[in-house]
Amino acid sequence: MLAKRIIPCLDIKDGQTVKGVNFVGIKSVGDPVELGAKYAAEGADELCFLDITATHEGRKTFAELVRKISRYINIPFTVGGGISEVSDADVLLNAGADKCSINSSAVRNPELISQMAKSFGSQFVVCAIDAREENGKWVVTVNGGRIPTDKELFSWAKEAEDRGAGEILFTSMNHDGTKQGFANEALAKLGDMLKIPIIASGGAGSIDHFVDTFTHGKADAGLAASIFHYGEIPIPLLKKELHKKGIVVRL
Repeated sequence: MLAKRIIPCLDIKDGQTVKGVNFVGIKSVGDPVELGAKYAAEGADELCFLDITATHEGRKTFAELVRKISRYINIPFTVGGGISEVSDADVLLNAGADKCSINSSAVRNPELISQMAKSFGSQFVVCAIDAREENGKWVVTVNGGRIPTDKELFSWAKEAEDRGAGEILFTSMNHDGTKQGFANEALAKLGDMLKIPIIASGGAGSIDHFVDTFTHGKADAGLAASIFHYGEIPIPLLKKELHKKGIVVRL
C-alpha cells in the first residue's frame, strides 16, 4: 500500500507566505523558503506553493522564488497560480518545481490539461478543483472560489483524468478555513471513480480529520495550511498518531 502523504500548502503573495479564511482576511505568516525547509525537516512528504499575486511582475518574482526553493528544499513540491499556458508551466518546471497545479485556467481551457500532459507527462500535472456544495450539487468555482461555473465536480474531475491530469487536488469551499474536517463523502466518491491520486484540501483542524479523510474519505494525501503555519498540529505528532491508527505514512 502506498503511504499517505502530508502536504503543507503555502499561499504566496509578494514573496511572503500568507493565510486567510475562505480566501479573505489575508495576512503574512512568514518566509516561504524558511517555512518550507522547516516542514521538510519535520517530515512533510511534499509541499505546495500557490502564487496568489495576479501581476506579471509577481509571476517573475514567483519564478525566482521557485529557484530558491529548489536549492534549499529536498522534498517534492508543486507550484500553482497563474499558469494559463504551457510556457508558464515550462518556466516553473525549469526553475525546479516537481509538479504544476492548474485550476481556473483549466476550467476555462480544458485543452490546457492535455497540452501540459503531452508536453511534460501526466505526473507533472495536478488539476486543482475548488468546488462548493449547493443544494446537494458540487459546483466547480474559479477565482479562488468566488465565481461559480457550469461545471460539476465529479464530471469535471473525470474529464481532467481523461485529459491526462496525474492528480486531483480537491478543495471544498464549504470547508476551507473552517477546521471542521474535510469533505469526506465527496472525496470518497472521487476515490471510487478515479484511478489517479486525490489530494484532500479544505477543513483540516485536528489529527482526527486526517484519520477520517484517509479512511472514510479514501484520500491519498491531506493538504493543509494554517494548522501547520500556526503550529497547531506539528507534523511529527500528526504522522506518529496516524501510524498508531494503522494508517501507512512515511516516518
